[in-house]
Amino acid sequence: MQQPWRMQLHLAEREEKTIFLKLANQIIQEILSGRLRQGTRLLGSRTLANELGINRKTVQSVYEDLEAQGWLVSKPRQGTFVSEYLPDLKLDSSSVTMISVQSRTESHTPQEAIKNDGIPDTRLIPYELFSRAYRHALIKVTRQQVMGYGDPQGSLELRQALLNMLSIERFIQTTLEHICVVRGSQMGIFLAARVLAKQQPKRQFIVVEQWSYPPAVETFLSNHFQIIQVRLDQHGLNTDHLAELLENHAVAAVYTTPHHQYPTTVSMSMDRRLKLLELSKSFDFYIIEDDYDHEFHYDSRPIPPLISLPSADNVIHIGSLSKIFAPSLRVGYVVADLDIIQAMRQDILLIDKQGNAITELAIAELMQQGELRRHTRKMRKIYQGRRDFAVKTFQQIFKDKVEIATPAGGMALWVKFKLPYLPEFAEILKQLHIDSEYEFGSLLQGKSNYFHIRFGFAAMSEEEITQTVQMLYLALLDR
Repeated sequence: MQQPWRMQLHLAEREEKTIFLKLANQIIQEILSGRLRQGTRLLGSRTLANELGINRKTVQSVYEDLEAQGWLVSKPRQGTFVSEYLPDLKLDSSSVTMISVQSRTESHTPQEAIKNDGIPDTRLIPYELFSRAYRHALIKVTRQQVMGYGDPQGSLELRQALLNMLSIERFIQTTLEHICVVRGSQMGIFLAARVLAKQQPKRQFIVVEQWSYPPAVETFLSNHFQIIQVRLDQHGLNTDHLAELLENHAVAAVYTTPHHQYPTTVSMSMDRRLKLLELSKSFDFYIIEDDYDHEFHYDSRPIPPLISLPSADNVIHIGSLSKIFAPSLRVGYVVADLDIIQAMRQDILLIDKQGNAITELAIAELMQQGELRRHTRKMRKIYQGRRDFAVKTFQQIFKDKVEIATPAGGMALWVKFKLPYLPEFAEILKQLHIDSEYEFGSLLQGKSNYFHIRFGFAAMSEEEITQTVQMLYLALLDR
């Protein structure tokens, strides 16, 4: 193993405006010049930060960004190395600064960043690990001649990996037969709605929380359900109000996001979780539990999912791996009783007979080798830092004009603006793309003296968070 590389030039001599860009471009130029060879181990972030007299977090951010671009690779328990497969060695040094600047700005401009309501930072995906896992998966399906139709319930390898994860990390005791792989949580919601519509034709109502995930609501409506809203507060879904609704309506299911409620980010308290399960048993309705970002809980151990608690026979648990890596990954899963899973299996044969064996095998390998867990731990630390920074930045810029209850987890903030809601705000926020994917009314609640927005922070660097919050301030207050 080559000795760790040591910086030869002082950052003060460079022309870039930020320490981040100075260091990032310095490392890229050292690679392109040949002075920093492929496979060379870099200094640890703490050591390099001490030598340069800069913040360690800056060094860590640079390493992570260059790893996402393909210049560096991180090896567990070994360190950070120059990649053996570099992005493009034909670039001259004059092009390097442009590459780094574009990766930090054009890939996530403030306008683009604000419209996300809690998506992962795709720049931090471990591309080398993904490439290796996909190569192995392709070789396996080719050698075993399994390029035909896959199991509509999902590959055995991925379901086994999911079974292990759910048991160890979420306390869910189930079997392979009770797990169905889907193309993201939205497909799971659609299948649940479709199955319930067929199995319970006389129950015409779905209960959703006062503010809820708009694509889920649209899915229920498209399956000819009527929607009832249950009240929501700082402890999550109001089970007392739900009990009143159940007395007067034939409810097929309650759709809820108990871990980090969408969009308000609050966690449902344990007493309400138990009460919800009790009501489900008494009134014989299903609970569709959308556990979309379970991995990202920062301040304590995550509260166990509803399906892991007693009397959870009527829970349809829907999870996703997209928040760990990227939305385009489209890998999710459903855990439910055999009747529900078998009905979903039949519907999948109508819409997704081919499946995605290569992706499922690749993800299974990453899970079995512990890479998924390592990447999740890394992302949890980064996103927690971004959460804290985003809260601090809002408070510094807006001062007493905002109120934020720091969420225990998740990838977004529910920001209360202590401002009179003006009609022109709708157009201002629309120009900032805050309502580009969801119904405007679901993200904003107008009042006489305040309103809310959901602010996704996970996909933004600290610099991008600052720029975006400043844009909000200029748009709403400094006009």
